[in-house]
Amino acid sequence: MIDTIARAADHRTGLFTSPHLISFRERVRVNGEMISENDVAGGLTEIRALIGDWDPHPTFFEITTGLALQHFQKTRCEILVLETGMGGRLDATNAIQSSVSVITPIDFDHEKWLGHSIVEIAKEKAGIIKPRTPVVSAPQRPEAEAIIRQRAEGCDAPLQFVNDPWTKTKIALHGEHQKMNAAVAIAALQAAGMTASDYTIARGLESVEWAARFQIWDERVVIDGAHNPASARILAQTWREEFGNERATILLAILRDKNVAAIVEALRPIASQIVLLQIRSERALPPNELAQVISAITPSLPYSTTPSVAEAISAAQRTSERVLITGSLHFAGEALAFLRGEPNALEECTQ
Repeated sequence: MIDTIARAADHRTGLFTSPHLISFRERVRVNGEMISENDVAGGLTEIRALIGDWDPHPTFFEITTGLALQHFQKTRCEILVLETGMGGRLDATNAIQSSVSVITPIDFDHEKWLGHSIVEIAKEKAGIIKPRTPVVSAPQRPEAEAIIRQRAEGCDAPLQFVNDPWTKTKIALHGEHQKMNAAVAIAALQAAGMTASDYTIARGLESVEWAARFQIWDERVVIDGAHNPASARILAQTWREEFGNERATILLAILRDKNVAAIVEALRPIASQIVLLQIRSERALPPNELAQVISAITPSLPYSTTPSVAEAISAAQRTSERVLITGSLHFAGEALAFLRGEPNALEECTQ
């Protein structure tokens, strides 16, 4: 949203996000356009010459961050939007002095690396707050809000919690929660010193696209990369907003390092049946193990297994129910590649 509003205000933008869904090039965009294959190859060649003998060697994400920053500089971007890869305190993007730090709702995810309590996770997330640099935060749990306030005070950083959703204009994305996301994005731009009229904001919000975030592929298929309990709960809420009490045939694949039980519990109320399948990611929980979790949580919910994404989607499309593809961004990317008719275009993503 920050990117599209800034572009609507005629700024040249650079957007860095992760992970990618189908192509690595999705991670680095200038004015909405993915970096070219030639620029990826040329940029990585330059970086390799610089870091070849470094010990320790930079990580995949650090190299990708360097590629993005290099490309944004070469293409003379005016406004950069950098999404942290994980946490914040030790994230590669935190090496950049930003004009504003933005903190979205803090919940449980990546506990192995960020901590097993909201306080621990909040400390990692709040690590992006920098001295005397404005901070804009979405509403938080009390314990997370306390950590953010403490960090901001210690950094002498102006802090704003956004509590009122944006309701003045339409938003292209589905879900009531996107109104709060829009309000946070607008507040962040203002804190960074950019002014935009309601007309400009409306143009930006009406043009925003976010693949695999309650993406309505056609009249029967929805794709959402919800991959942790919080996003699964929001997905279920958005499903009810869009389709009322209608239930879905859910095609489900989840990575083994996620809170699988909590994700299944969040999706259970909107499921009529679940189809489990093997995706290409080595990190995915095998269908038979996922089936055991489902049986333990909701024994009466029907489930079946199928060996591939192609067979699962094809079979689900032959039913009369709406189909929800979810559980992992990795799965969402593989499903999108299949639905677009280019399954071989998928570039597998481990980070």
